[in-house]
Amino acid sequence: MSLDQRREQEKQERRDSILDAAEKAFFSKGFDKCSMDEIARTAQLSRALLYVYFKDKTAIMRGIMLRSVQALRDRFVAVAQSDAVGIEKVGALGAAYYAFSCEEPDYFDVLTQSGTFPHLLDEDDQSQALQGCGNQVMQLMVEVLQQGIADGSLSPERVADPVMTAYFLRGALHGVIMEARQPDQKATDLPDADALISYTIGMLGHSMRP
Repeated sequence: MSLDQRREQEKQERRDSILDAAEKAFFSKGFDKCSMDEIARTAQLSRALLYVYFKDKTAIMRGIMLRSVQALRDRFVAVAQSDAVGIEKVGALGAAYYAFSCEEPDYFDVLTQSGTFPHLLDEDDQSQALQGCGNQVMQLMVEVLQQGIADGSLSPERVADPVMTAYFLRGALHGVIMEARQPDQKATDLPDADALISYTIGMLGHSMRP
């Protein structure tokens, strides 16, 4: 490893340690209740060094958002690369999104609440990477739908616009997941969460079959 490569690796490790520390603080106390000083202490860095890597809390949150969408993208890539036919992959993407909400709930919440954070669209390398990764997630959904049309497992009439269909599927399933995550689920007589999600995925798939 060259000297430049070692320095770049050390720099990335330092950024990761800052994001690890920020996740602990943000996820336990909330974004507004945490300070840069607290993050620096948790990461065992000086405040001055912290600002070398991130200019403010919002920049750190963009880094956490990027981690979140990368984690979701990786789950979708695994589905897209499977040998299943299109309709099966559509169901698997839905199951992967639900599993993401259950297994990585803090990341799921970060993406769900992203619109409430200030200045998240400020231009920097992270915001560009975030937008690019988000586009990859949607593109994977579109490609699965296009595959389903090509292999005959999805109706070309019912999936006339794969892009619009991808946004519809994501919105519909996200809404049901949010319902299933209500803390007073029993009080509102909601069905079992797993059963409700399975039913929703099945109904969405049925609506697109030939």
